[in-house]
Amino acid sequence: MTGPNGSGAAVSGVRPPGGRLTVPDRAQRDDLAEFVGRAVRLDGAVVVRLRARPGADGDPAAVEAWAPTPFDALVTRAAPGEVTPGDVTVVGSDLLAALAVAGGVSGSVEPGTPVDDRWRGPLPPLRPDRRWLVVGEVPAAELGGLAERGVAAARAGDPSGRPSAALLDQVVLTVTDDDAGTEVRVPMRCVFALSGMGFVGGGADPEATVRVSTDGGWLRLDTHGGAVVRRRRAQLPWA
Repeated sequence: MTGPNGSGAAVSGVRPPGGRLTVPDRAQRDDLAEFVGRAVRLDGAVVVRLRARPGADGDPAAVEAWAPTPFDALVTRAAPGEVTPGDVTVVGSDLLAALAVAGGVSGSVEPGTPVDDRWRGPLPPLRPDRRWLVVGEVPAAELGGLAERGVAAARAGDPSGRPSAALLDQVVLTVTDDDAGTEVRVPMRCVFALSGMGFVGGGADPEATVRVSTDGGWLRLDTHGGAVVRRRRAQLPWA
């Protein structure tokens, strides 16, 4: 288990309740609640990690919400605000209930009892100099079509429709920035995560685009509703 800010140190035990999540803008709270609700619909037992992001370069301080998906890809959304403690994991359904009950009345809620020991895996580290390199943009409709074909392939291979590991790891999209000499290969598991969260396909805006970026070690797919993030390579034991 990783510690605060994606470090390798384990978080032991469970913190007592009493944390606060503050998102002053009601529209931002509603958008955050929608994101959490989608993660809960995708996995009823999901946990959500809330991480404080300091302001920088004129941007206000923000709270990042992170959640795992059944496709071994993370989803995230940020909202201007604060969270204490600055890195805490809570049960998704508890956070959703808190935002639904008090989100429209107050900018501050108790997100739920911390369950830090239930978080697995690292996050992209918070660093003042951290920058995502935008490699290109892809029409959301194209990724929605890839998701539909992936679902059809999964059903053809298994009557239950459960995708195989080979299908999930299949690279279905390559985005290249020739000027920067950068290439990002997107596996089907990231496309399934986009679709499962409702970021593409279904009722998503067919005219929207998905921004593809990388910091070297991670790939990121940004949409209006949130982003899908995944490691580009396995973590070394000593990293």
